Amino acid sequence: MTASTSTSSRRPLGVAIAGFGWMGRVHTQAYARVLHHFPQLTVAPQLVAVADEVPGRAEEAAEQFGFTKPTRDWREVAADPDVAAVSIAAPNFLHREIGVAMAKAGKHIWIEKPVGLTADDARAVADAVKEAGVAGAVGFNYRNAPAVAAAKEMIASGELGTITHVRFRLFSDYAAHPEGALSWRFERERGGSGVLGDLAAHGVDLARYLLGEIDSLAADTAVFVPERARPTGATAGHTRVSGGETGPVENEDYVTSLVRFASGARGVLEASRVSVGEQNNYGFEIHGTKGAVFWDFRRMNELGVSLGSGGNPAYQDQAVTTVYVGPSHGFYGAFQPGSASSMGYDDLKVIEAYNFLRSIADGTPHGTTLDDAVRSADALDAMAESARTGGWVSLPR
Repeated sequence: MTASTSTSSRRPLGVAIAGFGWMGRVHTQAYARVLHHFPQLTVAPQLVAVADEVPGRAEEAAEQFGFTKPTRDWREVAADPDVAAVSIAAPNFLHREIGVAMAKAGKHIWIEKPVGLTADDARAVADAVKEAGVAGAVGFNYRNAPAVAAAKEMIASGELGTITHVRFRLFSDYAAHPEGALSWRFERERGGSGVLGDLAAHGVDLARYLLGEIDSLAADTAVFVPERARPTGATAGHTRVSGGETGPVENEDYVTSLVRFASGARGVLEASRVSVGEQNNYGFEIHGTKGAVFWDFRRMNELGVSLGSGGNPAYQDQAVTTVYVGPSHGFYGAFQPGSASSMGYDDLKVIEAYNFLRSIADGTPHGTTLDDAVRSADALDAMAESARTGGWVSLPR
């Protein structure tokens, strides 16, 4: 257990949300909960401003969560002296503009992936954060799962031996319905990539977090639902529409990539947003010369482990056991007192909020940074280039 910090000794920190769709709401709820789970924080987030261009959405957020300054213009947030930190959960095409502006205004930023449309966008935000000397965090939440932390410890300690080959999967059906609206997510100009930015970005971050840098890759992409109906109004989440004017889907529904790590390990990363029958089927299989680990996000608090017995690997016919993570793994102890009591998705964002806020408090980066966003974006750009040319692409070092 960590000691609590008294309310009187905490420094209030004005926070704001730019973009109040589903993810903006998740960030808001994380700020509201973070002191419940991490009372040792020396800053206390105060919900000050919320910006969303959809008429009435910011006012609804203010009424529900207690923001004092709702607005349709994020620029008012950047100019607000009461705001010290901003969560950026707006559509991808706004990430660079908002991120750079907030950093230049001296605001700490917690920005959702993929941080713009390209690696150049992510790099521009990262550079602005460094130049301004503010904290910067990125929404790669899956690395915060305690089971993932346990897997990382096993890999780093050598329990699995030398890692040989891995598989990362991110399958979802959120765009499988042909009546899914042609929102910004399906347009190059506003969404950039498709499933690359939505899901494969998470896969790349998990791969790097667990196994180190990617050296080179080859990829293939496909669009399986080539046309969708244009929405007649504002959309939130994955709205359906039928009839009316249709338009082309401009970015990929599916990607598969062969990956070579700098360590010499080989891997496969596969992602789809149109997988009928799959809901958030995210996870990995990591094989080493002595053992293996398996993780499925849908059973987030479990880790499949194959290590032999007594420290001696059997190699062949080696059993897999299920480990229920507990207080000794990652930040699990901040949420549950004993093993096998479930944590959920929103808990992972509370951990992100904690890392972001303590980065601000002590001036030292904790958790994901804009450098992680840049490295992920470099891999996504390489996948797009490989799909275009049909060859292997080396990543910048």
